[in-house]
Amino acid sequence: MTVRRPLDPCGARRRYVIACGLFWLPLGLAIAPMVPLMTERGLALAAVAGCVAAHSLTAALLELPTGGLADVLGRKAVLAAAGVLDVVALTLHALGTTAWVLALAMAFKGAGRALSSGPAEAWYVDTVQASAGPDAELRTGLARGATASSVALAVGTLVGGSLPWLLGLGPDLGARLDRATSGLVLPLSVPALLGVGVAFAFIVYVLTALPEPPRPRATLRGVLRGVPGTIVAGMRLGGSDALVRRVVLSAGAAGSALVTVELLTPGRAADLTGAAESGAVVFAGLACAGYLCSALGSQLAPPVARVAGGGERAVLLCLGAAGGGLLLLAVTATATGPAPVLLAVGGYALVYLGLGAANPSQNELLHRRVPSEGRATALSVQSLALQLVGALTGLIAGFLPAGPARWLLGAAVLLAGAALWARRAEPAAATGAPADRFPLVNSDSTAER
Repeated sequence: MTVRRPLDPCGARRRYVIACGLFWLPLGLAIAPMVPLMTERGLALAAVAGCVAAHSLTAALLELPTGGLADVLGRKAVLAAAGVLDVVALTLHALGTTAWVLALAMAFKGAGRALSSGPAEAWYVDTVQASAGPDAELRTGLARGATASSVALAVGTLVGGSLPWLLGLGPDLGARLDRATSGLVLPLSVPALLGVGVAFAFIVYVLTALPEPPRPRATLRGVLRGVPGTIVAGMRLGGSDALVRRVVLSAGAAGSALVTVELLTPGRAADLTGAAESGAVVFAGLACAGYLCSALGSQLAPPVARVAGGGERAVLLCLGAAGGGLLLLAVTATATGPAPVLLAVGGYALVYLGLGAANPSQNELLHRRVPSEGRATALSVQSLALQLVGALTGLIAGFLPAGPARWLLGAAVLLAGAALWARRAEPAAATGAPADRFPLVNSDSTAER
């Protein structure tokens, strides 16, 4: 019997980067035409907001259960399931003509997002540590995976935003497509349908290119018992380990910053251009630039950590820089003229650059603290904190008066998250998470032990 050798770190890194890019590209393709397509189908703004809420609530509700599922069933199966849900979501989004179908599409997209929030990264760390040992260098691979995700979103946003416009040029292929399908496929539907093809490629790649160590045979009984136990263990670790708690709280602070920027920038762009349509074009360009800045920040994470003298100091520096970017956006919130606009653009870029550079260092610290059995769950706890704090920030910002106060809210939360890293955490040996905090339950015999 031939025993397959584990992938070397370089091979694992390359496959992880490709998987990250393939997962986020179809979602990026659907970003720019998402709201215009819904309004073209006849949905009012309130209905569009309801569809977006369906995505957020589904993702938040499923974060921890799906993270535990990846720790019980395996990374590959859960990642492939995320790809299947994205195929369904993008198909319904492209072809749906009623509010309930489009809301269902967004709910499926949220479920796919929850399924994907930890397994790929957990697979990469598991594979590298199986090949090179528990002290293997992780930051470079995590940085490149984050870079691939950001670049895929940037490319997808540009292609998804420009493709419907290109279809209207010359012979107006978009109008012909509309007539040929009796309005089922609009030009705005094409980017999402293109994303369906990419999502299929992602599923095939996951199933064929991401080998993982054999696991005990999973049974329904074992899964039902194992997932809740893994979730509880992940929550317990987040409350008992100071370093993991910092990572989770920092993720929440980052969520606050991202929601602040994404919620307020479109209106700021419309105010500067004088019209919602031209403001939307400006925002699409800014969103693409933000993703590219995040990608650049991820690439800079390893050298920043070396210069700063370690991952914890790097996180402090990068989150502080991102908070400074939000302060720039706050002080220029009501100003006009070239100089304030340039400062605001610089602040916008600094937010994404800082957050992109902080994330790989935070996640490397997390992976060195959490055992393999609870790795995907810990990542889901981190993602849940980002979404919940971000949602709360958005709600509070809606009640604040227009102007600097809304931007200052996000800046204050992010700078508070940066301040958590002002002191070094205790060494892992003192507070590390033993494997028995994450009882891996895959079979009936294990469940009964």
